[in-house]
Amino acid sequence: MSENTVQAPSGKSNSEREQTKPRMPRTERVADRVFAYRTIDSTNVEARRLLLDGTLHPGCGSIAVIAADTQSAGRGRLDHTWVSRPGESFAVTFVVSVPRGLATDGSVNGWLQMIAGLAAIDGLRGAVRQCGAEPVDGESGCMLKWPNDIFIGDHKLGGILSEMAPLAERAQAGGDRIAIIFGIGLNLAIAADRLPTPQATSLQLHYAPLPEAEELRDSIAAGIAESLQRRLHRFESNPETEAHALRDETERICYTLGRHAVAHFVDGSEMEGEAVALNADASLDLRTSDGAVHTIRTADVGVLPNPCV
Repeated sequence: MSENTVQAPSGKSNSEREQTKPRMPRTERVADRVFAYRTIDSTNVEARRLLLDGTLHPGCGSIAVIAADTQSAGRGRLDHTWVSRPGESFAVTFVVSVPRGLATDGSVNGWLQMIAGLAAIDGLRGAVRQCGAEPVDGESGCMLKWPNDIFIGDHKLGGILSEMAPLAERAQAGGDRIAIIFGIGLNLAIAADRLPTPQATSLQLHYAPLPEAEELRDSIAAGIAESLQRRLHRFESNPETEAHALRDETERICYTLGRHAVAHFVDGSEMEGEAVALNADASLDLRTSDGAVHTIRTADVGVLPNPCV
């Protein structure tokens, strides 16, 4: 049973609030809780608020979804900003829980964010298939740019911000678990001349016809929620075996592998080289010009034009 709720400006009647509430019927059938807003500061921040006050307490196998038409303070990885306007973007957060030991196990926990990326691609593919949209050109396959971006062709469609958060005590009845917040932002209907960067793209530039914004968001969110539940269940049941299967799957759609890349670290340093391997712990191997191979576990990795040889 799902629950759909929304915050509305003070002074409005219940009937007015109900009229302004976004509808997500497909997602409500899949997720345990759905919170939909016309506008909010950040869906990830709202997820933390709901976890902190005990409104959200996801147990094993459950998933909550928080969506907004617009965000006034959305952000991405390394505090990059994410600006959204009504009808143009997908700004949706998914909240799950996993065993604390799994979330803190460095040998496998890198796959949690990659699972969210794979689920995002599942949701996009399913939504496009459901509405009967066709590729506008031959470069419409979705790929993952390590570690957290969704690409179509050579352009960025969106990104994923993953965060851990504590669960309230009553959510710990089934064991020592921790919440994982996956914030997913996608460009859905932004005109080419309004894209934020030359590397960015929008779904409408690659597939047509697409449904109205709310219907498209609902379809994508439902597909992501369903895929996340399925994938996380398998991963929690057998993380070591599943990690190898995830590596094989991710290698086939990894935009970064085989390309000249630059890793930007949180301390401001950088490292350039060829992305040569995806490892069993979800880390990336970068071979620098001196032939040395460096393992990258936490960084923002960009893809560069191949150097002249």
